[in-house]
Amino acid sequence: MAGCGTAGLAAALLLHRDGHRVTLFERFDTPRPLGSGLLIQPTGQAVLRALGLEAELVARGAPVTRLIGHAGKHCVLDVRYAALKRGGVGIGVHRATLFAILHDAVLAEGIAIEPGRAITACADGRLHFADGTQTARFDLIVDAMGSRSPLVPPTRPLAFGALWADLDWAGDFIPDALQQRYRRASVMTGVLPIGTPRHATGPRAALFWSLRGDRLAEWRSAGLAAWKAELLALWPATAPLLDQITDSDQLTFASYAHRTLRQPVEPGLIHLGDSWHSTSPQLGQGANMALLDAYALALGLRRARALPEALTETIRLRRDQIQLYQLLSRLLTPVYQSDGAAIPWLRDRVMGPVSKLWPFTAAQAALVSGAVGHPLARLGLDA
Repeated sequence: MAGCGTAGLAAALLLHRDGHRVTLFERFDTPRPLGSGLLIQPTGQAVLRALGLEAELVARGAPVTRLIGHAGKHCVLDVRYAALKRGGVGIGVHRATLFAILHDAVLAEGIAIEPGRAITACADGRLHFADGTQTARFDLIVDAMGSRSPLVPPTRPLAFGALWADLDWAGDFIPDALQQRYRRASVMTGVLPIGTPRHATGPRAALFWSLRGDRLAEWRSAGLAAWKAELLALWPATAPLLDQITDSDQLTFASYAHRTLRQPVEPGLIHLGDSWHSTSPQLGQGANMALLDAYALALGLRRARALPEALTETIRLRRDQIQLYQLLSRLLTPVYQSDGAAIPWLRDRVMGPVSKLWPFTAAQAALVSGAVGHPLARLGLDA
């Protein structure tokens, strides 16, 4: 397993429990998560449930029943999980919470981890490292190193990324909702409840601010005061959160890429998670997709008699939903992250009102929850 992210850790656990001999390789000396908050959807929850790891997620995270977005006085997004036929909620968590749950399980089961191993290439079943060394030959290499994996062609990041801050929950926010504010599509900010991570003593919130990557240096040079004034003008209720930010280093900038490998399988190698399919953030949908990919790989290996057949089955189980969500991401990202004026005008005046009507309410809930394409039924998982 190359990479100790969500896909790598989950796949390592699943394959180890099925009797495979697994070794995890990680470029950092101490494996750690990157980023702040995300939503674990019913799809991701189903995989964690199958792993026996759902209980701590629920205990540490925050239930999210609604996604609400306002542009000025217009409510242009109101997604309710109650509209799903089988119900359910999202679980808002810090990325560190999800990482710790999976990483602790890997350590508890004695799965080998080799940290500080910067991978540069893969050939003939062997991983090659930056220090010139290489591994012995493996039957299968799983690339779970994310969108910047050195084992896939490089791709340019999307124009918009996001600044993230992990803060104490404070202010007059709905405790079970992801709330967002927009100005056109070039300015977006949001507050997500993320429960109580292990490093915290009370409930926390993830505050995010959409920002073009080529404007990051300009944002830094303008200083915190200018940014806070802009955010307060857009959303005065964020004042108790902004009071906690005294240094720009409290904010982490995350960039994103959009890419889908046409051939995610090579002899003895498969790409999972963001190394196969990366998109704009979409509320942390990538983590949920990574969990589904990991389960599909385990299922493919269980069903097949030979490795090539197993990898083909893995891709078959996941390809349709991945292609669908990649297409939807391309279509919907400009609605919330772009410099244009026409698309956000249509969003505010047309899409917003229409989305509150049936069957659009149910369709939005299905899309956000990851249920479109019926991925759980394909994998035999219980929603």
